[in-house]
Amino acid sequence: MKKNFDDLLKLSKYLRGPDGCPWDKEQDLQTLKSFIIEEAYEVIQAIESEDRDEIIEELGDLFFQVIFAAQISSEERKFNIDDIINRLHNKLVRRHPHVFGQHKARDAEEAVKSWQSEKLKEKKRKRTLLEIPANMPALLRAQRVGEKASNVGFDWQSPADVLDKIEEEIAELKDEIKKGNKDGMEQEWGDLVFSIVNLGRHLKIDGESSAHKAINKFICRFTKVEDKAKEQGKQISELTAEEMDILWDEIKSD
Repeated sequence: MKKNFDDLLKLSKYLRGPDGCPWDKEQDLQTLKSFIIEEAYEVIQAIESEDRDEIIEELGDLFFQVIFAAQISSEERKFNIDDIINRLHNKLVRRHPHVFGQHKARDAEEAVKSWQSEKLKEKKRKRTLLEIPANMPALLRAQRVGEKASNVGFDWQSPADVLDKIEEEIAELKDEIKKGNKDGMEQEWGDLVFSIVNLGRHLKIDGESSAHKAINKFICRFTKVEDKAKEQGKQISELTAEEMDILWDEIKSD
């Protein structure tokens, strides 16, 4: 295994070297940002497909982004792969006092609280929510905000409490719609979405994943409506709203 890892380090260095790839030699940490994000999403897609070979391949691509970033930084004498690995190792040990220390966590919830407690000790700002990246996908960010607030005890007691909050937000959104207040509608719609994500969290539902599944289901059904319209010799845009509803209900019942 170590030989494979060393060979990968040599490969990344060679790609950046005099006889390496012209494109690779032009990259820096800034240009790698979009590729790192893309590779992470491809890993998620592979996991959802449950394709073993695809998961291995995409994890490898993501792993190489780390190797490549380390190579670029080592050339600039900023840090290298050893710095990354050592920092990670030390952090994992430090943030698992419930594993490597005297106090043991009774369950996963207590383990998370222990992790967060150690993490806050390391952060100079010591602000629970400010460490969450602002450019994360909105639903995922909402989920993380809710989780971290909950870890320090700031949370609803039950899903029923969150449902009450959702009903409150719907009422406030309706009120802003009646007023025709664009800014108010946007604010209340955002509050409603945030509350719905928190309901999902209480129900052990991942908001980002669930939303993607709902979108994929809609796309699948809409595509079938298009296909049925073509069977009738029409484009979907030529169907009346009633005809679309009939086809949609047929597909839902299949």
